[in-house]
Amino acid sequence: MGTAGSRNQEIHDVVGIGFGPSNLSLAIALEEHQTTSPGQPVKAAFFEQQAEFGWHRNMLLPNATMQISFLKDLATFRNPTSRFSFVSYLHAAGRLVQFVNNQDFFPTRREFHGYLEWAAAQVADRVSYGSRVTAIRPVPGGVAGVADLLDVEVSGPTGTRVVRTRNVAVSTGLVPRLPAGVTSDERVWHSSEFLAKFGAADKAGLRSVAVVGAGQSAAEIARYLHDNLPAAQVSAVVPSYGYTVADDTPFANQIFDPAAVDEYYFGGARARDAFWRYHRNTNYSVVDSDVIRDLFQRTYDEQVEGAKRLHFRNLTKVAEVRRVGDRTRLVLDALLDGEPQHLDVDAVVFATGYDVLDPARLLGDFDRNFLRDEAGRHQVERDYRLVSSVELGCGVYLQGGTEHTHGLSSSLLSNIAVRSGEIADSIVLRRAEQQLTQERAVVRAAA
Repeated sequence: MGTAGSRNQEIHDVVGIGFGPSNLSLAIALEEHQTTSPGQPVKAAFFEQQAEFGWHRNMLLPNATMQISFLKDLATFRNPTSRFSFVSYLHAAGRLVQFVNNQDFFPTRREFHGYLEWAAAQVADRVSYGSRVTAIRPVPGGVAGVADLLDVEVSGPTGTRVVRTRNVAVSTGLVPRLPAGVTSDERVWHSSEFLAKFGAADKAGLRSVAVVGAGQSAAEIARYLHDNLPAAQVSAVVPSYGYTVADDTPFANQIFDPAAVDEYYFGGARARDAFWRYHRNTNYSVVDSDVIRDLFQRTYDEQVEGAKRLHFRNLTKVAEVRRVGDRTRLVLDALLDGEPQHLDVDAVVFATGYDVLDPARLLGDFDRNFLRDEAGRHQVERDYRLVSSVELGCGVYLQGGTEHTHGLSSSLLSNIAVRSGEIADSIVLRRAEQQLTQERAVVRAAA
């Protein structure tokens, strides 16, 4: 195992934990800072536990489109001339003219993933794949006793090592959420593993399948199963009374504007509550209208043909999952009649969302230095840094898990370019302030 070493070892300005779109965008923002300020290079390293770049690979369904404009890419809203933009990717791929002729603001998810891979390849020299961060610890010492460095413990293909840094940017992604008491297995899947599990399954043995959930992923998976299992019964278990349309109208979409982050962050409790009360239907448990209409058309066509195999169980929740012989039994709580129902299936997909990973797991004892609100959530500065109870020269930045402080767009792609730019600016500015403080301390000591 590597050791912490001395305070004179190589020091990074920031270590990124996780390398999905958020920290990829941060790497790009830092790269462009170095281009415009070559005399102020920023030393950054990123660690990703996946073997290669990948973003929701198991939900890259055919024809599934992005729910945001292609202009909300990794860089454009921060720097419209960026060479890392989606338009630059299209030009490099030789598809720019064809994309424009297609007259669509929303590329397929597969194409956008190709864009992300293209961008990640351009900053690959600062990323270590197959590497998992296991701990973050403050380095003893520092100017006037203020902790200004962090040791990041990384487990990788060649063993464990310690990397020293002034800041960390935590972007470890989301944790798949299953209902209490439900465990994933070869017949019970979460949407995050859908394509892999479906690809490995014996399709002939999937005579009856179910999808649980009310959001975009649930609707898309129900449609995919209906297309790819032409002899199977497909049941959609929906806790609401059918799917709810996502509000993507212009005024509602302002909730994802960069300016809305300030409105939310500096707003009072009543204003924040109003944000959630009136605008949850822009993102949570909602489905694009074209997908809803397509699924409804399918049910209507089956009624006309008299061969129904797409079923919707509305106002229904899964109370229990049991194994019964070689099948999986769902015990359903049907709110309309209050009577428990049984549904036996060969496979069930839970599109039941995700939880945010608490950074306390990585911070360990160091987490005691960071303040939480009355609900037990971390307090976060406007620049996405954790608020500390003691003076610190190092910073812990969060890319995700800040919806309670920064609003709905804090973990979404919509504001990713501006958010990563703000974090990059904060890292550079605070480094300059720390250097000035250290220089003054040296002068005082020599006086």
